[in-house]
Amino acid sequence: MDGKPGATETDRFATLHEAAEILLDELTERYQVERREGKEPLGLDEALVRTVRLIPRMPTAAPLAVHFTEPGLSLRFGRWWAETLPVCACETCEEDPAILADRLRIHTGALVEGGLWERVRRGLSGSWFETRLIGTGVKSDREGPLSAAGARDARRGGFAAPIQWAPWQRRSL
Repeated sequence: MDGKPGATETDRFATLHEAAEILLDELTERYQVERREGKEPLGLDEALVRTVRLIPRMPTAAPLAVHFTEPGLSLRFGRWWAETLPVCACETCEEDPAILADRLRIHTGALVEGGLWERVRRGLSGSWFETRLIGTGVKSDREGPLSAAGARDARRGGFAAPIQWAPWQRRSL
C-alpha cells in the first residue's frame, strides 16, 4: 500500500490510468489515427469498462485498445496481443505502478514502430495464434488456441501467413 490512511490497494494504480491517458493523448496528437472512446465488455458476461481505441489510418498498421479496469489496464495490440497491467494487484505481489507505466510506454512504442508480428498456425489438435512484440526494451512471444470459427476468420483476414504490422504514420506538421 502507499501508506495513506484510508487508501485502498487499488488506489496505488491510479497513476497507471493517468499514464495511459497521457500516452493516448500523445499518440493521438503525433500519429494518423482515429480515436474511438466508449464502454465495452472485456469478455463474455463481464461489466462494461471505458475503452479507448486508436486505429491507424493506414490499414497495414496494428490498432491499439486500452481498457480502463479496476485496478489497472487491459491492453490489446493488433489482433491477439493482450496484456493486463498489473497482472496481480494484491499487496503480496506489490507490482510497482511506475514500472508498469514504463512497460506500457515500451510495449506501445514497439507497436507504433512496427514491432508486432502475428499469425495463425494449424496443428493436429486445432489452430493457434502466435504473436511476437519486438522493440527497444521488449522481446516477447505469446500464443494460444483459436476456435474453429476464429481460425477461419483469421485465415480469411490474411493471418494464415505471418503478418508484420507496419509502423504508424506520423502526422505532418
